[in-house]
Amino acid sequence: MSTRAYKLLNRSIGKALHQYGMILDGERIAVGLSGGKDSLTLMWFLQDRLSRIPIQYQLFPIYIDPGFEGGFADELSAFCVEMGYSLRVEKTDYGILSHSEVNRENPCFLCARLRRKRLFEIADELGCRKLALGHHKDDIIETLFLNMCYAGEISTMVPLQTLFQGRFTVIRPLALADEEVIQRFSEESRFPRFVNPCPSATRSKRQEIKTLLHRLYRSNRKIKGNIFRSMSRVKPEYLL
Repeated sequence: MSTRAYKLLNRSIGKALHQYGMILDGERIAVGLSGGKDSLTLMWFLQDRLSRIPIQYQLFPIYIDPGFEGGFADELSAFCVEMGYSLRVEKTDYGILSHSEVNRENPCFLCARLRRKRLFEIADELGCRKLALGHHKDDIIETLFLNMCYAGEISTMVPLQTLFQGRFTVIRPLALADEEVIQRFSEESRFPRFVNPCPSATRSKRQEIKTLLHRLYRSNRKIKGNIFRSMSRVKPEYLL
């Protein structure tokens, strides 16, 4: 493939992997799949790179089914088979529980926390010490604003994060990639489109922040890049 979207993603993923030393030779890597364009693109590129880099690693895709009716676990499994992988599907009721009356927290927050916990447990069962997630540049910026607005702190996701006293490492190879480029690549690659059955999929706090940011981006095309760069150019002496 030689499209512009492919070249941009290949460059940004390669830069992130090298800059943060994300993957070492011989590693077993769990890959969190959601069925969305981001995680499918992540899985595709991690597999594609194996044929042209000097190191080898093993990929183990995992999907945590939140339990809603109208799910797509079977279709996602079939797509992974086409890619040459067996998808580990974990059936749960996390989505239903998070939207029930017993939960007083934000449903998205609780569901994400439960799914992440189970991802680490399954990764451990599979002998994987690294978990690859499909978060991209836009996700990182949105998380910064989410945490400032709703958690009262300045923090976000990072490209590489060691957890549990070094037992696991989360890697985000798409951390330097723009969402719009990922969207173009997924369309060019004709990835299947899985409809998210979650009732909060289109009305989450993250969607509100995304809408707000897109208004800013339209007003000045430099704003997005400036926000992203600002996270690595912090001046603590000018903060409270």
